[in-house]
Amino acid sequence: MLKNKIGFHPEPLQGFISIFTRLNPANMTEESKSTTWFTVINPNAGNGKGKKDWERISGLLSKENIPVFERFTQKKGDAIHFVKEAVEEGYRKIISIGGDGTLNEVVNGIFLQETCPSKEISVGMIPVGTGNDWGRMFGIPLVYEGAVNVIKENKLLLHDIGIIRYLSGNEQEKRYFINIAGLGFEALVVRKTNRQKDKGRSNNAIYFYNLLTSLISYTKADVDIIIDGRRSRCRVFSVNVGNGRYCGGGMRQTPDAVPDDGLLDITVIKDMGRIEIIKNLKILYDGTILSHPKVDGYRANNLRVESDIPLYAEADGESLGHTPVEFGILPAAIKIVYGTKLIQ
Repeated sequence: MLKNKIGFHPEPLQGFISIFTRLNPANMTEESKSTTWFTVINPNAGNGKGKKDWERISGLLSKENIPVFERFTQKKGDAIHFVKEAVEEGYRKIISIGGDGTLNEVVNGIFLQETCPSKEISVGMIPVGTGNDWGRMFGIPLVYEGAVNVIKENKLLLHDIGIIRYLSGNEQEKRYFINIAGLGFEALVVRKTNRQKDKGRSNNAIYFYNLLTSLISYTKADVDIIIDGRRSRCRVFSVNVGNGRYCGGGMRQTPDAVPDDGLLDITVIKDMGRIEIIKNLKILYDGTILSHPKVDGYRANNLRVESDIPLYAEADGESLGHTPVEFGILPAAIKIVYGTKLIQ
């Protein structure tokens, strides 16, 4: 029996037609596009696992009769453009195969298109990255069989989406994020880690190494923090803003965030010294960070940060520009496919 490239094992004639359709996506009907999962694969995710494991993942999707049309990214930004075009062509179901950065690009592609409301689009994930923090919150297994089963069950949740506006040079830019954005120390660690990823070196140990070594060079900054219009000034080590609870391969810097409450969780680590940070690394991972006297937690719709010196930002592990930075929220903005629902 001829194996269909979009994930079925149909009769021979149907298989031939489906292969032709895959090679000529313009010939696909609107109905077939609306039921097919447009699948973006980052071949470099997880030190090459995306490329190496795709055949296995594809076989599992086929076994479960989940129809897919796949596209492989080649460089940063590809997933944004692929997804934008896919939605404009009629696809309404998307699978991200990669890490949190790939998922971030998928989300940004959805919000760049103007063809249909974002909440009509469903997004699933098969994690192959190094951190996989967003998937951790929704019980998406790292074992491929389990992740494919999550797609098959297709349990849906309307998920909030964050927006971050920032300066890149002198230009105002914006980025959407689904999990967590950071400012200050966190962004420095992400920037260093991303440089190593670009050279083909990526794992959780590298992130932790960069966290420790960045403590030596990082300079804290005096900032104005405006939360829902209320301004205060303080010296900060870092600011994290989340819809999700995990970042950096398991750290819990916004430990009580809820992805569908219409609010951003904000964690501000204030003037904490290097030795004090090292002594308290445990609280970054065990969910008790908000109990520290030099850490403030908020829930809000809007946050703006202004600083005397430029502070750099990141969103879902993607390095961005610098202050002034403003964060906002789009409630119930897209449908996501989850494994286990977060207990609020």
